[in-house]
Amino acid sequence: MSGEQPDAVPQATVNEFSILNSFWFALGAFMQQGCDISPRSISGRIVGSVWWFFTLILISSYTANLAAFLTVERMVTPINSPEDLASQTEVQYGTLIHGSTWDFFRKSQISLYSRMWEYMNSRKQVFVKSYDEGIQRVRTSKGKYALLIESPKNDYTNEREPCDTMKVGRNLDAKGFGIATPLGSPLRDPINLAVLSLKENGELTKLMNKWWFDRTECKHYDKQDASRNELSLSNVAGIFYILIGGLLVALAVALVEFCMKSSNRSSNRIPLSDTMTSNSNSKNRLTMPPTAREYDNGRIGYYTPATHTDPDPIHANSHTQIVANSRHDASTLLKRENVPGGVPPAVHDNSCL
Repeated sequence: MSGEQPDAVPQATVNEFSILNSFWFALGAFMQQGCDISPRSISGRIVGSVWWFFTLILISSYTANLAAFLTVERMVTPINSPEDLASQTEVQYGTLIHGSTWDFFRKSQISLYSRMWEYMNSRKQVFVKSYDEGIQRVRTSKGKYALLIESPKNDYTNEREPCDTMKVGRNLDAKGFGIATPLGSPLRDPINLAVLSLKENGELTKLMNKWWFDRTECKHYDKQDASRNELSLSNVAGIFYILIGGLLVALAVALVEFCMKSSNRSSNRIPLSDTMTSNSNSKNRLTMPPTAREYDNGRIGYYTPATHTDPDPIHANSHTQIVANSRHDASTLLKRENVPGGVPPAVHDNSCL
């Protein structure tokens, strides 16, 4: 009827955390942007909190390491080759006067080395009289002076305390050193053969490693390149432990919630015997057996004897409306005959069952 309110439809619980929404929630937290959905259960909130903490520490560590990396890059002198050294004037460079390196630059026909020689020759103060003087000048110049020396001496110096020097760039040239003997000396050939044999079987390399690198005084010697400043997994292992621990705690809480909800459902469940009894009583109240029935060509008609008091001739011919569950008609009008005694004959309902 129009005056009755329709029954309220119970709202079903919708799972907002589908696979796509879960990925969207994780991405929003990782990018520090948030999301329009949030977990409601305790276990879901634990997972979300642990994930937020994980992303906070990870992004903060990456940002701090990136800032330190860029700062170190600006502090390091951008000299990694002879070309870098020759193209600037802030860092002075020189060599041992009248030494083999000095003679190499003086006689070189390469344009780069010729330009470097012109720079050094125009500034006589860049030359040093001994290696010790040049090495001490490098250590006290605070990065404003570079000494060009032979690579064996360079490697040996870098392995000695106070370990504050380093080799930069490649070798400028390759030249050999030999043992001088008098002209026509019988020792020349045996010495040449012995040196070649030591070089071929690797003895010279072993001797150099023994006296240069194995006995180094710089225990923590390492190249100060930018690749050493990266974060390793051991530096951020703690946040992964927290993430795994939080997931385990959330799993345990979810299991407890599931058990509690299952227990509440079982306690609120109606026994089967009570349900059957209630249904039986409802049927007895709603079902009214007919007092009589007649079969007419496969159709069933029902009537109920009417209770009459004083017959009223005015209302003798009345119409009774019977609501039948017919396929076509919502109601059927039947005419009651005016018969003595007021007992109507059998009514044939044309409604098909």
